Amino acid sequence: MILSRTDRSPVATWWWTVDRWFLSAFLMLMGLGIVLSFAASPAVAERIGLESFHFVTRQIVFMVPAVLVMIGISFLDQRLLRRVALLMLVGSLVLMVATLFVGMEAKGAKRWIHIFGLSIQPSEYMKPAFVVVCAWLFAEHSRQPEIPGNLFALILLGLVVALLVAQPDLGQTILILGTWGAMFFIAGMPWLWIAVLGGFGVVFGLAAYTIFPHVAGRIDRFLTGEGDTYQVDMSLEALTRGGWLGQGPGEGSVKRILPDSHTDFVFAVAGEEFGLILCLLIMSIFAFVVLRGLAIARRDDGDDFTRYALSGLVMLFGFQSIINMGVNVNLLPAKGMTLPFISYGGSSLIAMAISMGFVLALSRKRPERRRAVSLTTLPDGATTVS
Repeated sequence: MILSRTDRSPVATWWWTVDRWFLSAFLMLMGLGIVLSFAASPAVAERIGLESFHFVTRQIVFMVPAVLVMIGISFLDQRLLRRVALLMLVGSLVLMVATLFVGMEAKGAKRWIHIFGLSIQPSEYMKPAFVVVCAWLFAEHSRQPEIPGNLFALILLGLVVALLVAQPDLGQTILILGTWGAMFFIAGMPWLWIAVLGGFGVVFGLAAYTIFPHVAGRIDRFLTGEGDTYQVDMSLEALTRGGWLGQGPGEGSVKRILPDSHTDFVFAVAGEEFGLILCLLIMSIFAFVVLRGLAIARRDDGDDFTRYALSGLVMLFGFQSIINMGVNVNLLPAKGMTLPFISYGGSSLIAMAISMGFVLALSRKRPERRRAVSLTTLPDGATTVS
């Protein structure tokens, strides 16, 4: 079906206004996620007694609604987008509180909750909604300084950080703090705020190191190389064996003994089987999304909300990918964080689809406002344009 530019139907309007570069990048990452699921997950499934393609099947099943959700959200205008984000934020915060009491505990943390037979990680859905709502608060303060939008955004940050620390999930906490700080900086953060929040960040880091033994252990292992560094060591071994062109599809051997090869360390599997070439391609796609998003946000000078929200969402996307890949190559302390659209995980995949649906909605081309033109007749019969 060919859509004409003169067609004013919702689908045709969406097709001619959506950023197809973004759309192509997201679909490419989703496709790579399925390919790498075939490469990484069968060994894990067999090791824990499941059918070989258990995780592959589930990844494909989750991918279908993810694509539909992403495209569906991209149809939203700004007003509906803010309403959806606000409702999603409230719902996810309520579920995060519930998770502390009735959630599943794994490795000493409560991050998951069962709803209608599905396991959901509410913090994943909180992230894009949090960014959009904070962008709206920053924009309202920029438009009307008497509105304490910055203060409300700070209070909201404190609530979110408190819930994440209570789980505990220090990785997501750092991700949220970094994204919020970058958005606040773009919104014109005063130097006093920079100093105060920077000091708070240092105190938070020291407190996390002191209070949480697992945080101290990960940092110590990263700095000294002593202790249980098995997964990181195997990740580096996989990347080394892959070289430039890789061992070939299905020929990887290190992936068979890498416990989280289908989730946190799927990037290492990509390197072992398809080589550094594919790793560079994946990194390039992530970089393209972030840089294009920031470029579009920078051009949208007349709309503070779009600028802040679009910048925050692509930085959230970029920071999460940097953390995952940094852990895989031992440039950052180990932290369980998925690689957007590529790692296995239903909550992560659907939540990221929502986030990038927001990006597609915000980056859609909008008709330029045309100045109203009126003709005024002068006493001498001439006309003037006003």
